[in-house]
Amino acid sequence: MDKLLLIDDEADVQYSFRRIFDSPDLELHTASSGEEGLKMIPKLRPDLVLSDIRMAGLNGLETLRRIRQIDPKLPVILMTAYGTTQTAIEAMKLGAYDYLLKPFDVPRLKQLVANALKASKDMRQTVALQPQLEQQDYDLGVIGRSEPMQEVFKLIGQLAASDATALITGESGTGKELVARAIYQNSRRAKEPFVAINCAAIPENLLESELFGHERGAFTGATAQRIGRFEQCNRGTLFLDEIGDMAPATQTKILRVLQNGSFERVGGNSTVQVDVRIIAATNKPLEEAVARKEFREDLFYRLNVVRIQLPALRDRRSDIRLLVDYFLRKIGAASGGMKSINENTLIALDAYSWPGNVRELENVLRRAVVVAKGPAILPGDLPAELHQSVPAKDVSKPVVPAAPVPMTAVAGTPPSPAATEAPAATEAPGDIPDLARLLFRWAKTQPGLKVLPAVERELVIEALRETQGNQVRAARLLGITRATLRKRVDKFGIRRELNVT
Repeated sequence: MDKLLLIDDEADVQYSFRRIFDSPDLELHTASSGEEGLKMIPKLRPDLVLSDIRMAGLNGLETLRRIRQIDPKLPVILMTAYGTTQTAIEAMKLGAYDYLLKPFDVPRLKQLVANALKASKDMRQTVALQPQLEQQDYDLGVIGRSEPMQEVFKLIGQLAASDATALITGESGTGKELVARAIYQNSRRAKEPFVAINCAAIPENLLESELFGHERGAFTGATAQRIGRFEQCNRGTLFLDEIGDMAPATQTKILRVLQNGSFERVGGNSTVQVDVRIIAATNKPLEEAVARKEFREDLFYRLNVVRIQLPALRDRRSDIRLLVDYFLRKIGAASGGMKSINENTLIALDAYSWPGNVRELENVLRRAVVVAKGPAILPGDLPAELHQSVPAKDVSKPVVPAAPVPMTAVAGTPPSPAATEAPAATEAPGDIPDLARLLFRWAKTQPGLKVLPAVERELVIEALRETQGNQVRAARLLGITRATLRKRVDKFGIRRELNVT
């Protein structure tokens, strides 16, 4: 549950906020002075503070200054009924998340609070560099034990120890912003601001102003000076997502910041100096954009100091089940109850190509949790494109991985306790990799089992059964010679009652 702290000496404003933010997902606390609010923050640990500027005792600007000393990452929105240009500029210079004039536009207030709360979570989210199969690692946010992801983690650790500019590339939905936050959280700038900007989501004519700010009168509607994200992020980390969509004019300014840490606000002449680490990301091949003269070559080389190429989910399928576990825990924690998942559902998730990568997987699971009618997610709870190839048998209840069927009727020795206790096999999935994954998941539950001999023995028995004991036909079915088959029959002690011919 998000915690919101309102600092305002007007009872009417406090009453209005209680009505506006009356939600089970939000915990609203109020303070009637800056001094009271500052005392509450260490114990309450709010996710967002909204403070009036004109109050008896400490005013809002001084309260903001002291909040920054207590917790530099805590977003603060300042409010006033007596707005002046200089007050707004001072508020943003001190690190306010935003500045609001009373009376409020309620929809805008709600959206601003939602955005600020998301920014608060982004900055506080810690990311594990060595993910393990333990609860504490699921709490941290990055999941992956595959070789491609281990390489990513190594690069994150190396980048975290320096101030080098980084370029994160990969398909949409692979987790580029999460990796950027991992670098930030483990860097020496972790106590300073982290600001993320999606260059593709902001219109071209507004992006330059958003990044660098503008002077009063710089363009129609610029009624006051505005501090841009670079100044707000001074000494911190700025994440430029989808930088491949940035206009050439803005690219030029970004290049200058990378070269000497300076820029001018839109419509201004004075130079502003900042110390900001830039991490950029894109899902576009920038080399091709450079070749087409759509992206500055010198900027590309400035950004591409260290590149992290994130693998597509289809290229790290061994991580899918870890991610499923993580997302179900995450969704369950938010909804108050965690769903289990049917084994055939997992097979469908394993087999899908995931064009939308990890983001698509999370969305599919969120949908499945909503539509599932029982305690387990079944194949029918998945979108049609995922469950069409799921086995039709035993999909109505949670199942276990398929096990080699003990051949007590034809084997020369009695079945082992592990074999007699093995769960009944489900119908086989559609391809060999699925079978192998199921087999090894089951084998982990059978201490001392030697997988290859056990499987080989059962394949020989099944081939002989299918051919009524005809060795020539059985050998052909197995893809081996008759002599090799006879050696396997003798090796495994398969009884002659099979009428081998």
